[in-house]
Amino acid sequence: MHSLFKTLLDIFYPLHCSGCSTRGNVLCGNCIDTFRPVEEDTTCPICGRLIGKSLLCGQCMEEKRTFRRGYFGFYFEGRLRDTIHAFKFSGRRDAGRHLVRLVEQRLRGFADTFDCIVPLPVTEKRLLERGFNQSFIIGEEIAKITGKEIYPSVLMKTRKTQDQYTLSKDERKKNIRGVFTVKNNSIIKDKRVLLVDDLFTTGYTAQEASRVLLKSSAGEVIFFALARTPS
Repeated sequence: MHSLFKTLLDIFYPLHCSGCSTRGNVLCGNCIDTFRPVEEDTTCPICGRLIGKSLLCGQCMEEKRTFRRGYFGFYFEGRLRDTIHAFKFSGRRDAGRHLVRLVEQRLRGFADTFDCIVPLPVTEKRLLERGFNQSFIIGEEIAKITGKEIYPSVLMKTRKTQDQYTLSKDERKKNIRGVFTVKNNSIIKDKRVLLVDDLFTTGYTAQEASRVLLKSSAGEVIFFALARTPS
């Protein structure tokens, strides 16, 4: 019965690769083979910048990041970028979940360094427009893998911001300053929080969210993103 149902589903709703649109899978092997992982032994342990070895980069020393450690899946380029876009803008939640599963082993490797998961929030208007928060989908899958609690309503975004990639460095800092607030900080009091997002660019969003979480009594914050822009 299951086989028949799957066959009928494939006929009427054929699955297409979220990276290249070929029929058959959520993500095809050809696309996955092009994904370039962010290797921990060649990158900055906080922001994931490629520097040839695991060493704190100049920018992280200068910025004094509020999150203690950063973990990243892949570089935001090529078919991986197309997959993230399909996930984020075309409703391909299955693609987001599949990407998390591709880094499952890495997630299990640092699961003992955090107590709970907090997704980066979107505004209510954006949530209504898109139908879901992509960071929650990622966090939910991480929760399934690690068995850790996810708190999707602790961190809230109070106003709409411009897309960070359209702004200069100084504008990005001003754009994101003061946009997050914590609701019911007793939930995260003294806990090690894994802050989750889909994409890391300059890090200002993660920086501001971490600052607010720490100010609201979180013990410490580490960060995870499915992708980061190439250095």
